[in-house]
Amino acid sequence: MLFAIQCTDRPAALDVRMAARPAHVAWLEAAAAQLVFVGPVLGPDGNPCGSILIIEAESLEAARNFAAGDPYAAAGLFESTVVRGFRSVFRDGAKV
Repeated sequence: MLFAIQCTDRPAALDVRMAARPAHVAWLEAAAAQLVFVGPVLGPDGNPCGSILIIEAESLEAARNFAAGDPYAAAGLFESTVVRGFRSVFRDGAKV
């Protein structure tokens, strides 16, 4: 099942994000089989201010556990994290 993980950074936490980024990227690489779509959300200044991850997981609990394992979360980067089920309707310009 697909899940959307929507994370919002704490204000003025770009330095926390950049310091934790190598561990975050390594964590994503280790979980590549679960990843459908992942990337930062950008603020008006063009800097990252959050993250969106669409992942495959067996359950909502498994998706929440996945989100909790993010090194960004461990570093205290996020002000909020929301995990919800997700259904893809279009992918790469085609109806699925």
